[in-house]
Amino acid sequence: MLKIYGVARSRAFRILWMAKELGLDYEHVKVDFASGQTREPGFLALNPNGQVPVIDDDGFILWESMAINLYLAKKYGMGGLYPSRLEDEARAWQWSFWGMTEVERPVLTAMMNRAVYPEEKRDKAAADAAEQALAQPLKVLDGALGRGPNLLGERFTVADLNVASILAWARPAQIDMSAFPRSPNGSRTAPSARRPAPPGKCSGNER
Repeated sequence: MLKIYGVARSRAFRILWMAKELGLDYEHVKVDFASGQTREPGFLALNPNGQVPVIDDDGFILWESMAINLYLAKKYGMGGLYPSRLEDEARAWQWSFWGMTEVERPVLTAMMNRAVYPEEKRDKAAADAAEQALAQPLKVLDGALGRGPNLLGERFTVADLNVASILAWARPAQIDMSAFPRSPNGSRTAPSARRPAPPGKCSGNER
């Protein structure tokens, strides 16, 4: 059985979403980075970086959330969540890596300084600068979604899920997305809203 290590308030949530989209049976092992569990020897044997998420897919260990989602989608969702054409596969990688390199850091910077850090530790200038830095990549995303309902065309794929999983943090980050109506910010037009994650088949062995 697939095991997913991490907590939902971390990047592990995009793995949990993927598993539910694919209808997989899985065990959610709640390793909490905030309590120091990711630095314990048993977990470091799985990921020496001391980070979540990690999966154990019948003995195959993999870390890094985008790599995990691309792997799961290709293994269990070929032709559905994972595109079958080589060119579309490359574009799924493109958008997944784009999300990590162009969007995730400024979104997280804004969220940490507007919603997570204690009031006395928040840096308003850093949050505002991060939101400003998002304008150009969000314009790119909005333009791409203007050409079709999803990033690769008609079908919702791993590309949409991966990008939407990053922009899910835009709401707690209090980022104004009104100038980018097609971007997946939780609005009715977002891929994540048009295709919500269905109930999964979690084994119930959560800890």
